Amino acid sequence: MDLDREQLLATFAEESGELLTEMEQQLLALETHPDEEGLMAIFRGAHTVKGAAGALGFSAMADVAHVVEDVLEVVQERRLPVSDEQVSLLLESVDQLREMLQGALVGREGPLEGHESLLERLRACSAALRQQARPSVSPAGPVEEAGVEESHTGGRRGRTLRVDLEKLDRIATLTGELAIARTRLAQVLSTGTVEEALEVHREADRLHEELREEVMRVRMVPVGPLFRQHLRTVRDLARTERKWARLALKGEDVEVDTALVDGLREPLLHLVRNAVDHGLETPDERRAAGKEACGTLVLRAFHEPGSLVVELSDDGRGLRYDRLREKARGLGLEPERMTVEELEELVFLPGLSTADAVTEVSGRGVGMDVVRRSVEMLRGMVTLRSEEGRGTTVTLRVPLTLATIQGFSVGVGEETYVLPLEAVRECLELPAERCGQPGGGVLNLRGRSLPYLRLREVLGVEGPGPARENVVVLGHGGGRAGLVVDALHGEGQCVLKPLGRLFRHVPGVSGSTILGSGRVGLVLDVPTLLRMAVRQRTAAR
Repeated sequence: MDLDREQLLATFAEESGELLTEMEQQLLALETHPDEEGLMAIFRGAHTVKGAAGALGFSAMADVAHVVEDVLEVVQERRLPVSDEQVSLLLESVDQLREMLQGALVGREGPLEGHESLLERLRACSAALRQQARPSVSPAGPVEEAGVEESHTGGRRGRTLRVDLEKLDRIATLTGELAIARTRLAQVLSTGTVEEALEVHREADRLHEELREEVMRVRMVPVGPLFRQHLRTVRDLARTERKWARLALKGEDVEVDTALVDGLREPLLHLVRNAVDHGLETPDERRAAGKEACGTLVLRAFHEPGSLVVELSDDGRGLRYDRLREKARGLGLEPERMTVEELEELVFLPGLSTADAVTEVSGRGVGMDVVRRSVEMLRGMVTLRSEEGRGTTVTLRVPLTLATIQGFSVGVGEETYVLPLEAVRECLELPAERCGQPGGGVLNLRGRSLPYLRLREVLGVEGPGPARENVVVLGHGGGRAGLVVDALHGEGQCVLKPLGRLFRHVPGVSGSTILGSGRVGLVLDVPTLLRMAVRQRTAAR
């Protein structure tokens, strides 16, 4: 019976979570583009949550959903106008239902603090609506959020993923064909010739590659649900900051590995909050600057070869370069000799903020630093461009999947290490006079200085080095550095494995993989290696 209830709770959590997410999205759309279909979708969601919660004995959830139903029923039957305050109250109810759902899953099934107060306000709202006349449904107040044309179900809970049945059918078919190929290969190996065995092996290899690609496609999900979460963030934050803002979404159907969706959630939240708080001006400031009173944020996704690109742009005040120059002086730098790009890079330094004061939203200098670290953990990069008085665009580039990479293998001592091939620019031989010397240095590469460090010293590999050493030139985010290694083994596809707890904080290492020899190879963290090379060069000056 306990097992049955656990299965029921898992199903209830997933379905109710999806319904609450859809209700939230429809309420945001209702505020700007009211229609009967949207009202009915919210009503159906509340009704379904109420029934499911009641069936499982979660009476507090059922009570809130029931009173929300009452409010929506009055609005729908009498075709009443919808105000910002009423939408805010219904959104607060969705938030409480979501909190109670999480509590119910861990055994806290009672009402939350403020439960009775919320019920009283909902009942008062329902009573007030019943006293109104019957005009057509229309939004109240200025338009502050751009609605999304189409609302989809989003927000997977736990480690679950909804998969198209056709994809599963294709995987099952390929699995059957592989089983047949395996049987054929066994027969040919016992009775056939070498040529026949190679032919069967090539066929099995082709099927295996198709199966791998199909499994990777199963992991691909659209970014739309992730993007739509920020409609609520912009709405609530704009009201807190007494600003008007709308969020436009583009490329919602672009697909990416589901693990990347989880990894992008935190950096996108920081970017959206920074854009509203730092980027957008107040309505009066925007009017004085000749702009529309309501600011616009655009969140866009598109594919580049092998990569997902996510851009967040705003039409706000842009970066304040005078303040960045002041911060640069405080750090002991010479801002007069710095380029615009170097000044913009300061935004990503930990602890640096250009805000006038610390608020609940920002001002502590941790937002953009977190964004860069989070994106680099996804093997991606962040770039920023800004025009003072016109706005800022932040671009995130991440690989389409975190499960595999094209790797470039190098050797140090008896060990083999893997570098992401996308970060490898070229390879060259270390000058003979520098071979065997300890420490790093700077090479002259076609007239440009190239700082380098020795992988042997970074990872503490013992033993004498070879007479001949090689330099792998690495590039990431506009920076370049060399990595001195003993041997170059070449490129190949690698399946990434996470590091154990003991090795997660080893500098310069991001993961592991199983090599063709069956041994474990460490995957190197290129951004960290580049920063180490730059620090080493700066310290040597």
